[in-house]
Formats: sequence, C-alpha cells, structure tokens
Amino acid sequence: MIPLPEEIVPETETVAFMKLAFEQAKLALDSFEVPVGCVIVEDQKVISSGRNRTTETRNATRHAEMEAIDVLLEQWQKNGFTNKEVALKFSRCSLGIKEVYYGCGNDKFGGCGSILSLHKSGGVSRKQFKCTGGIMATEAINLLRSFYEQGNPNAPKPHRTPATRA
Repeated sequence: MIPLPEEIVPETETVAFMKLAFEQAKLALDSFEVPVGCVIVEDQKVISSGRNRTTETRNATRHAEMEAIDVLLEQWQKNGFTNKEVALKFSRCSLGIKEVYYGCGNDKFGGCGSILSLHKSGGVSRKQFKCTGGIMATEAINLLRSFYEQGNPNAPKPHRTPATRA
C-alpha cells in the first residue's frame, strides 16, 4: 500500500499547474507513452513543460521531467534550479528542485515517499525538498489506467511465453 502524502494542497494555483501537467500527460498517452507530464514553475509562471517520450525516442531517460528540463536549458541556459517547482502527474525522480507536487504515488519505484523518501534524505550533495502528493490523485490514477487499458503497441515483444498460473 502506498503511504499517504505529507499534505494535500487545495490551492487553486497548484491545481492549475497540475492540470497543465495533465495536458502533457494526455499528449504522452496519445503517443502510447506512459501518461506522465511535467511543468516547471518559477515565480508562479510556467517556464517549461514536457511529457514522457521514452518509447518514442527509444531512450529510457526521456522522462517528462528530463524533457521539461531540456526545454528550460535551451531557453535560459542558467545554472541551478533552486527557485523552481515541479508539478508531476505521477511521482518520479528528484533533481535538486525546490518543491515537487504530484498526483499519485508509485509503489514500484516512486521517490517521494512511495518506495523511497528522497525528498527527506539530505546528505552531502542533496538538499531536502518539499514534496506534496495526492493532488488530483483520482484523475492521475484514471489516466494511468487508461494507458494500460489501451495497451502499448510499441512495447517490446516478449522473448518467452509467460508461465501459466496453477
């Protein structure tokens, strides 16, 4: 079972940013990608966005966050992301960002309290950051379900047949 998020933020602005992340996630779904979208916010303005493109590019690193960061780097060529906030449809990786908002946790490999609590583990090279989950959680789960229901025609073909269950 996925632990409950630290807090649920009802602020309209945060929900508005999450809706934009959902738009990106829906674009990913339309391309038969796992529906994950991301927006990067600075001073309450969206400065970048991205969606999952791992299947499309055949590159496992092309997560929504990385796509959004690449757009940001192209636009601004700045060092550091300390004033940035990230809105994700699905709990993913942490990249030294000030704050992360997400819709639903991932009990297989989530990093914001589902499996690991990377946001709480400071250390020599990592600062802690605020992580808030459960924003539009039902919508996030439903979007993810729709990906699995539609199937993925781009998925690799299995090399062996699955074992039958007794």
